[in-house]
Amino acid sequence: MLTITLFPFGVGPDPNTLARIAAGTIWVSALLASMLALDRLFRADHDDGSLDLLGLSPLPLELVVLAKCLAHWLTTGLPLVVAAPVLAVLMNMNAEGFATLIGAMLIGTPVLSLIGAIGAALTVSLRRGGVLISLLVLPLYIPVLIFGVGAVDAAVYGLDAQPHLMVLGALLSAAIALCPWASAAALRLSLE
Repeated sequence: MLTITLFPFGVGPDPNTLARIAAGTIWVSALLASMLALDRLFRADHDDGSLDLLGLSPLPLELVVLAKCLAHWLTTGLPLVVAAPVLAVLMNMNAEGFATLIGAMLIGTPVLSLIGAIGAALTVSLRRGGVLISLLVLPLYIPVLIFGVGAVDAAVYGLDAQPHLMVLGALLSAAIALCPWASAAALRLSLE
């Protein structure tokens, strides 16, 4: 929220400029907020040894990863979804895009948490893996950013936002199916 609040100081207070860049600014802020907490997703469990116990438990590690991703989304993504209308008003976004912004963020922010879990799992055994996580997951975040902003822009300009939302839904479906498996495989490698 602080990034969005400071953004008009950087680009100027022109309402037309702020309205034109509102969707992109909100989505980039969501992406950055999601990345802030990724380093701590598995780090504490790895440092205190509970990740070893989770790996040995009868509960599938994929389910543990999915639960961690849900907790990450509840602490980073959901607050952004709730704050999105206020941020949109702050950025002078047209009211036609509010519902699409909320819908796109409800679909897209879980994808950010799921993809980020792969980077966090790959770097869990590294001491300072935060920068490496950013380099690993940022290219994978770009499609979510493109289609999330595209959906909102389509709604604002009176076009159909459904194709963008459907692609975001497909990304979410693929992420739910693949990311816990990939993250669990990376965690198993770090446990060996």
